[in-house]
Amino acid sequence: MPPEDFCAIDFGTSNSAIGIPAANGTMQLVELEPGFRTMPTAVFYNAEDHSKCFGRAAVAAYVEGVDGRLMRSIKSILGSDLIEQSTEVGHGIAIKYLDVVIGYLKHLKHVAETSAGHALPRAIIGRPVCFVDDDATRDNNAQESLRRAALAAGFRDVEFQFEPIAAALDYESTIRDEELVLVADIGGGTSDFSLVRVSAARHAMLNRQADILANHGIHVAGTDFDQAVNLAAIMPSLGYGSATPQGRVVPSRVYFDLATWHLINTVYGNNRAIELREMNSMYVDKLGYQRLLTAIRKRLGHHLAAAAELAKIQVATAGFATITLDAIEASLTHEFTDAQQAEALRTRISKIVAAASETARRAGVAPADVSAVYFTGGSTGLSFLTEEIAAQFPNAKRIVGDRFSSVVAGLAIFAQRKFG
Repeated sequence: MPPEDFCAIDFGTSNSAIGIPAANGTMQLVELEPGFRTMPTAVFYNAEDHSKCFGRAAVAAYVEGVDGRLMRSIKSILGSDLIEQSTEVGHGIAIKYLDVVIGYLKHLKHVAETSAGHALPRAIIGRPVCFVDDDATRDNNAQESLRRAALAAGFRDVEFQFEPIAAALDYESTIRDEELVLVADIGGGTSDFSLVRVSAARHAMLNRQADILANHGIHVAGTDFDQAVNLAAIMPSLGYGSATPQGRVVPSRVYFDLATWHLINTVYGNNRAIELREMNSMYVDKLGYQRLLTAIRKRLGHHLAAAAELAKIQVATAGFATITLDAIEASLTHEFTDAQQAEALRTRISKIVAAASETARRAGVAPADVSAVYFTGGSTGLSFLTEEIAAQFPNAKRIVGDRFSSVVAGLAIFAQRKFG
């Protein structure tokens, strides 16, 4: 009997994972890096020897100061105008953004096939409910770009499943009675919600369309939180929000781009350098302006974004963080508190909570009739976010799945039913 030749891929904004058939007829997660079954969705292009590395190795190469280009949150490129454009990765070498996605998927496929010991030409790939909010054409284009990338990476058959539906399948494997479950999948790039009817009796069914009562999602999640923390806690030291001699606020676009993972490298181009030099007269805060120039001259955007992400996590777990910015200026630090983080994220959190309630409304289900809220995705580590969502459904159990592997586990269940 030939080996089973399929896999399940959770291609995430922040982290990715892949499941393959196991010898006992179930699915197992591949160890993508030593000791880890999830891997940062990151690629580093080495400008010195023209090699590339992935995941934690990519982030480490950048942090260690290797000459090159770090690409993170590459899933966010899907559905944007950047997908067909090229970007420089070092010393005049350019690569299309789509090829960055292809290279990452090709690496996932190679590691999975090495683990399986044979080819894996068929794949189920998770997708958010909305790659792009309120634009069906661009959303469809995003999925087709991902399909093109997967085929170019060497897969022959590619099908998609909504990530929150996959999470529902993972939860369903643990219950007996019928429940109405709101799956809240809040990751790095999107916050996706699905109102799903689940039960042990339904678990073996392949077509669950009738049990999916509503899907809804918005393009607001973890990387947006990182941006908000960056703008609130780091960028003011670089002149963000400062005044012009006329009492206006200095233009903010460069700060937003510098704080947005997939736009950081756009700040380093020659045109932006000229633009920034011409902004000198706009700043009363000359120290902040010089710090901004230092951050751009030394290409510290990803370093600052990583510092914002770390601060977000530290505040969520300890209530405060000390952000060290000595890469810009010796002894430069900033204290960031739980109250400041809550204020910085307030607007984004409100949009996510509203999307959760809207999902139940679209399903025609009263909030009190929701049996459980099942949380998955890295951003559900923010307790005030999950508490505000759970508060909308007064009778629901609060279930916390594995933040990083619930989706791929559910995709693996679906892949086993579809191809196994």
